[in-house]
Amino acid sequence: MDPDLCSAKGCRNPATWQLLWNNPKLHTPDRRKVWLACDEHRESLSQFLGARQFLKDVVPHEADAGEAEPS
Repeated sequence: MDPDLCSAKGCRNPATWQLLWNNPKLHTPDRRKVWLACDEHRESLSQFLGARQFLKDVVPHEADAGEAEPS
């Protein structure tokens, strides 16, 4: 099985982090969308979501653990 890849545009690196987020204008407070990030893009993707107040948590990515809801 292929590894889960980072969500950053054009990145083909394996994901090592899950950025859990939601848009309060669209999602209920308990819903979590997931962006995957490699070590290189964790900070920039976190800053992008954080600037919009969407970022809820950053946790290590375990490929076979299943994801909440990839986006």
